[in-house]
Amino acid sequence: MAAATSTPTEFEENSNDDDKSEMNITNYLIVRPEKGGILDLLRYLVWADIGSGVKFLESSDEGIMGGEAADHRWIILVSIIVRKIISLFGKPMEYTGFVADFFLNLLFQNGGIMGLVLNFLQGKVVTPQRDTETFISTIGHLDGRIDLYRDENLLEQLDNSVSAEKIATEEIGNRALMDLCIMASKLAYENAKVVQSTVVQHWKMHFVDFYNCWNDFQKEMSTQVFILCDKPKDANLILISFRGTEPFDADDWGTDFDYSWYEIPKLGRVHMGFLEALGLGHRADTATFHNHLQMKSTSFNHGYDGSGSLSSNTDSDMEENERDQFSASEEGTAVGHKKFLSEKVKKTAYYAVRKKLKSILMEHKNAKFVVTGHSLGGALAVLFPTVLVLHQQTDIMKRLLGVYTFGQPRIGNLQLAKFMEAHLEYPVPKYFRVVYSYDLVPRLPCDDKTFLYKHFGVCLYYNSLYIEQKLDEEPDPNFYGLRNVVSAHLNSVWELIRSFVVGYTHGPMYKESWFMIFARIMGLALPGIAAHCPTDYVNSVRLGKERVVRMSSF
Repeated sequence: MAAATSTPTEFEENSNDDDKSEMNITNYLIVRPEKGGILDLLRYLVWADIGSGVKFLESSDEGIMGGEAADHRWIILVSIIVRKIISLFGKPMEYTGFVADFFLNLLFQNGGIMGLVLNFLQGKVVTPQRDTETFISTIGHLDGRIDLYRDENLLEQLDNSVSAEKIATEEIGNRALMDLCIMASKLAYENAKVVQSTVVQHWKMHFVDFYNCWNDFQKEMSTQVFILCDKPKDANLILISFRGTEPFDADDWGTDFDYSWYEIPKLGRVHMGFLEALGLGHRADTATFHNHLQMKSTSFNHGYDGSGSLSSNTDSDMEENERDQFSASEEGTAVGHKKFLSEKVKKTAYYAVRKKLKSILMEHKNAKFVVTGHSLGGALAVLFPTVLVLHQQTDIMKRLLGVYTFGQPRIGNLQLAKFMEAHLEYPVPKYFRVVYSYDLVPRLPCDDKTFLYKHFGVCLYYNSLYIEQKLDEEPDPNFYGLRNVVSAHLNSVWELIRSFVVGYTHGPMYKESWFMIFARIMGLALPGIAAHCPTDYVNSVRLGKERVVRMSSF
């Protein structure tokens, strides 16, 4: 992808030149499947009736609605139809997930079907208890591996403070670090007790904190993230891992298929659902996005020095945020509303993680941090440093080692991509986006010559033989077309066959569970969904050929 046309310095200078009127101009588009009816959808689909399509849209500008409805008709149709279907099956998916989690844990905690029968006859059946150290998520049952790949190599290098050039060029260092990232991304699906136990007992690292934060898209505490260090004192590595799309969570899938965006002046258009998941605004009142994301606004930025110093008062920043959010979008009793806003902002992922990260970086002077995530978690992982750059948190960004995402959806447009490449590509690449084969999610929201969303960063693509390629974009960036559909289904047949033999060809650690094999069978009908499972991402990192990409280093 072409180099960015702006630099961090230029961004700051341009922002300083903006007047109030320019900063108050904000564009957005919201796709609301619930607004239009079936007849409107049919007219928009069959006769390309733009007036019917506009009924599903809300925007800051009527011209934007008409232009988007005409130019991006197919992607908007996909977003509307898929989200309507997901909404229809939302409750059944939730109940199915509840039953599946309970049944899988019932088998697991009783030693399988035979163990369950024996315990039942003896009256000793173990009943699974949610939010305990032994209750494993659906993702954890798809892939039961918890130990790191050659973990002693990474820990030994961290303990010995191996030079930057050595870790950057040695393949095993890169592979071990990427393995830690994919395993942490997979672990983020678990509850707090499972996460802490795995980090401390299996990985022999220091567990820092676990957060379950407010998600304004889903209107519940559902943005999950945890933080670890390689050791409790004089740490060299800090890792932040965001949870991804849960298999039976309709709202998570709805976020992935949402086409809604919010435009940040001079930065670009950003996926609105991902901003809401980080707690940076909500579509019910779009002024809240402005309050969180327009850091040069005088009212919002009173007292902010723009230095991004680690010693700056984060709580003060949050209080300013609360005051401005109240003044812009809330009415009523000041004391009551401020208390509500204070509690809400403190529970949002971006502010909670940023505050903790600042304190850890101050405590561990030599540490650098990595941000990672799978699926939706990958989108939040790359969006987090994007907002840090926007907020001019320069001292924090100087300590960024890298961003590693797995099966991540697109988060914004080409302008955003160019802006962030300027911050994540120098002096060496810091952002690595791992894509496996026909995984559907990295191809969302869809992208072609007329579509909005664009990927950026280094793409490490693995085919179904786990052969690695360094690309600007994954092959077949969209799932549309007969050739893509046929090849994806043929590939899913091969993956099912491979699941029965991979444990023999590559060793017992690669043997797939019966539940994963069941997912492969389901993948014969929905190949892009089965390919999204973390199993193939773990295998890709561990079995992939030697990398030739120079990665960011300590």
